[in-house]
Amino acid sequence: MTPFHSHRYGDVRTTSLAFDEAVERLEGTLKEEGFGVLCRIDIQAKLKEKLGIAFPRYVILGACNPPLAAQALERDIQLGLLLPCNAVVYERDGKVHVGAVDAIRMLSVADLPEMEGVARQVNEKLGRALDKIAPRSST
Repeated sequence: MTPFHSHRYGDVRTTSLAFDEAVERLEGTLKEEGFGVLCRIDIQAKLKEKLGIAFPRYVILGACNPPLAAQALERDIQLGLLLPCNAVVYERDGKVHVGAVDAIRMLSVADLPEMEGVARQVNEKLGRALDKIAPRSST
């Protein structure tokens, strides 16, 4: 199992960056690691629009690494249900947090041990993207 500073679902860290800068930098570092950002979901805006709820700033980035996604889908076409890999930026208690899903945990629901290598590669790439914004020592 690859070292991945994991909370329940992924690697979440505190950053010293302002919220908007953290979102932009996370998009950039994901691209540097070979991920395309397929979608950007502003949870705060959606909850305000749909439910009238005042929610803290929260953005989900849906990221995909095409070569690794292709490997996964060639193995099991239904793995698309677990894609894309999500990364988040959110505000809580006056701090900005960045995080990414733990691909090993996510793929564990598929019960395909042969996919652990792909999941490990995804975690390594996501971890490097986070390292550039919020080094592990800043958690």
